[in-house]
Amino acid sequence: MPPRSLTVAAPWLRKLGGARLRPGKAGSAALLGGFAAFRSRTVASVGSVCGKAGGSALLLAVLLVGVAGPVAAIELPQLAALLAQQRNAEATFTEDRFVSGIELPLRSSGTLSFSPPDRFTRTTLQPRQEVMSVDGNRLTLERGGRTRRMALDALPEAGALVDAMRGVLGGDLSALQSRFETRVLGTATRWRLTLRPREQQLFGAVRQLDIEGEGPELRTVEVLLSGGDRSLMTVTPAAGATASAVRR
Repeated sequence: MPPRSLTVAAPWLRKLGGARLRPGKAGSAALLGGFAAFRSRTVASVGSVCGKAGGSALLLAVLLVGVAGPVAAIELPQLAALLAQQRNAEATFTEDRFVSGIELPLRSSGTLSFSPPDRFTRTTLQPRQEVMSVDGNRLTLERGGRTRRMALDALPEAGALVDAMRGVLGGDLSALQSRFETRVLGTATRWRLTLRPREQQLFGAVRQLDIEGEGPELRTVEVLLSGGDRSLMTVTPAAGATASAVRR
């Protein structure tokens, strides 16, 4: 699944004024037997082609191929520590919103910024300019020369989504477990965090968030809405910045 604005915000932005972000055992045995035969032939070839000293080194290398242990899977505490390495995050985003009834995705693009502990700003530049910023519990929406402010907790759905994104960006994942069922897959090099709302009210609007990243950087955010629509945001760290952004 490809890596994914807080596009996340699309459902409730409409409430604020209408943002249109709108194999069986036999097969396995044969495979293992074939690999063993291949390795034996390869070792024999190495021994005949190479001298004693060089051949020994190459032989060891060949024997080690394929026997390295698996890369350790990452768990939530390790992912939180990894993400917490970020400080200020700056990134650009491109978001595609797939809406039932519309053949082509609705695309928007702009910039994202996060300043610990809880300031998040999404600036949409295309197709039209608007700024959504959240600082603590205060949400500000600027569009078309008009500014609207309100308490974030006045919109439970928006509050849960913004808290999820700020939790990821700030590395405070434990706080998310009270509101979301969490599941982590992958390794520290490439990971995926899935969030499913615990609260029925939020689940009625958002079914799941899939957030993917590489190391401490967020790469994509995909939001699956209850009605079947979805959004996919791709995040690109700003040049010269250590960016973890939501950004999916």
